Amino acid sequence: MKRRSFLSNAAAFGAFASTSPAATLAAMTGAQLGESMAFSLEALRARAAEMARHAYAPRPNVPKAWRDLSYDQYRLFWFNTNNALWAKSNRPQRVDFFHPGLYFPRPVTVNVVEDGMARPVLFDLDLFDRTDTAPDLPIDKTLGYSGFRLRDELETPGIFQEYLVFQGASYFRAHAKGQVYGLSARGLALKTGDSEGEEFPDFTDFWIEAPEPGDNFTRIHALLDSPSTTGVYSFEINGSDVVKTGVDARLYPRVPLEHAGIAPLTSMFFFDETNRDRFSDFRPAVHDSDGLLIHNGAGEMLWRPLANPKDLQVSSFVDENPRGFGLMQRPRNPEDFADFEALYHKRPSVWVTPHEDWGNGVIRLVEIPTNREIFDNIVAYWRPHKPMQPGTEHRFTYTLNWGEEPSYERSVARVINTRMGKRDFEPGYLTTIDYAAHPAFADGPDEFSIFTSTSRGSISDGILQPNPGTGGLRLGFSFDPGDASSTEMRVQLMRDGKSISEVWLYRWTA
Repeated sequence: MKRRSFLSNAAAFGAFASTSPAATLAAMTGAQLGESMAFSLEALRARAAEMARHAYAPRPNVPKAWRDLSYDQYRLFWFNTNNALWAKSNRPQRVDFFHPGLYFPRPVTVNVVEDGMARPVLFDLDLFDRTDTAPDLPIDKTLGYSGFRLRDELETPGIFQEYLVFQGASYFRAHAKGQVYGLSARGLALKTGDSEGEEFPDFTDFWIEAPEPGDNFTRIHALLDSPSTTGVYSFEINGSDVVKTGVDARLYPRVPLEHAGIAPLTSMFFFDETNRDRFSDFRPAVHDSDGLLIHNGAGEMLWRPLANPKDLQVSSFVDENPRGFGLMQRPRNPEDFADFEALYHKRPSVWVTPHEDWGNGVIRLVEIPTNREIFDNIVAYWRPHKPMQPGTEHRFTYTLNWGEEPSYERSVARVINTRMGKRDFEPGYLTTIDYAAHPAFADGPDEFSIFTSTSRGSISDGILQPNPGTGGLRLGFSFDPGDASSTEMRVQLMRDGKSISEVWLYRWTA
């Protein structure tokens, strides 16, 4: 999957059926709105359930000239923000639209909802600016928008800045105030990492509820469709320092969903100080996320540094009723990356908080080899133990927090860096784990028990000492995998039988 372009098979629900404008909302935007129809979530869910009783029907493509646009040609058109939805109103949001083509061959239907009535936003290429070299493109009824973005007054009153985008399959991404886009979320992941290939469900239709002046949230509903399932997703979005996205997902399978990923996150990890020797690059690290954080049902905080393996690898963390998980970007100093263009130190972390008990399952981490930073190669999600069966509704609700570290009470010390390299005069590797400053460290390193273990080979007990550079502690240890091609390691700091640090988990591969 190519970075930022998401997927080339974003599906559409179909061409817009009406061309008559709705004056009440059209006055607030340059866009034309179609005829109004009654809207309710109950009716939308009933529609999705009925669709699931029938075979999947892919939506039509836009004309070939649009699909054949090069990357540079696609960028010759851009939305004129003066034509944004609600641009000429005192509503607290602005909505811009993206044109189809290139990686987005099938458009989506975008509707505006007000007073229980929905009106489609009709496609109009005149809403976009273009350069003199932009190609002439055919216009027909298959055309529609490929997605949209939200803008809000994040930092300065009267200045609307973008912070959330829906575009491509069921992908969406956001960032908090002062950040830039990084990792993405998805509505649903199906068969991720399976040998027969992954299935990518699409958001085909959206309904954006018109916010009232003074509202601090926006509600969006989406219809999901794929060969294996349909679904209805409702999003409640608010925030600036942290963008909170509440999700209510209802799934209606067409077939048993043996391998479904709930609350999937997709990111990029190229290299850091665990695998720096594999890449010739002026930068010390390149990644959107550096670790998977899990707050499991037993109350443990698990930290798994990400890897860019030479072969596809899948890790499963068995759990019951997880309290939360997410992909974190912990380095926040510009010099951690030395990249003044990509601004990796400003990429958001995303934390998933379930609203109900999710039962038995696994938090799954899929790490895909990559030799370039333009490819997303990391996926994390919750996989329920029991397959979801057709003929019934399956509901999952959760919140995604986009921003810095999650704002939960932290009783254990965070892992802020992992370094790894070969030993000079003996076989094996040296590893250091840096822990952030924590009140439990006030009495120094001698108060703690160090637990290290490995599934293969041998591992040393480790040495714990103060780190003057961070104000926390550093643990150093060595391990020798011997003839093993991979090994699973676990490290934890304890005092009086209680964990003082996150549980560090790592899969080393030859």
